[in-house]
Amino acid sequence: MTDGTGLEGRRALVTGGGSGIGLATALRLAADGAHVTVCGRTEATLAAAAEAIGRVGSGDYVVADVTVEEQVAAAVGAATGPDGRLDILFACAGGSLHMGPLVDADAAAVRATVDLNVIGSFLCVKHAAKVMGEGGSIVLMSSGAGHFPHRWLWAYGMAKAGVESLCAYAAEELGSSGIRVNAVQPGIVDDELMAPITAGGALLDDYLAQMPISRLGTVEDVATAVRYLAGPESSWVTGECLAVDGGHHLRRGADYSLLFG
Repeated sequence: MTDGTGLEGRRALVTGGGSGIGLATALRLAADGAHVTVCGRTEATLAAAAEAIGRVGSGDYVVADVTVEEQVAAAVGAATGPDGRLDILFACAGGSLHMGPLVDADAAAVRATVDLNVIGSFLCVKHAAKVMGEGGSIVLMSSGAGHFPHRWLWAYGMAKAGVESLCAYAAEELGSSGIRVNAVQPGIVDDELMAPITAGGALLDDYLAQMPISRLGTVEDVATAVRYLAGPESSWVTGECLAVDGGHHLRRGADYSLLFG
């Protein structure tokens, strides 16, 4: 069933769609009428997500690692409609494989962080854009850490800054094909990934102290922003990085050294 709010007949791919922000967004897109394909690396998680999507709309899943180009191409192919067209991409998959001082950083972990966030996003844009046309919408996953410094989260922030640069370059290049490219910058969101922080402690206190709207974000807060950027309501918006963070960007980044006492 759909609620008739504007995405009927559209095909969407959500990477990292098995849980958290990715799943919340997939559910929102499906409830608004899109057929949503979620992808990720863990089939059991994806199967459960697809079942949840089926309760609100139409969807399926494909197993894919966004750092492997052949798998990204296959995921895009699986998400396209019978006409060979994809309308919406939310490149949500990402994460950090390094946290700590720059001078002690493991280069392999830093490279893996850049690979997952920057190269993974690039590969998704590359292949999705080939099967999009006029009205296509790409939304990338950035972070407040990519926009302003969070102490000891620099590798992740550096990678997300690369995603924001990709957003700008892709928006400029793909605009002539009628494809829009935007990004969201979530703040601290209460989901599985952030549970060690949102459970409480000095780092959570530091986050909340830097937020004019001093509460944890929800996955639905971010999904609503992605839905806006993905849909026809934002048809004249491209190259935008939208902060969804309770105003955290107005102050300073959180201090991740607090996780280590």
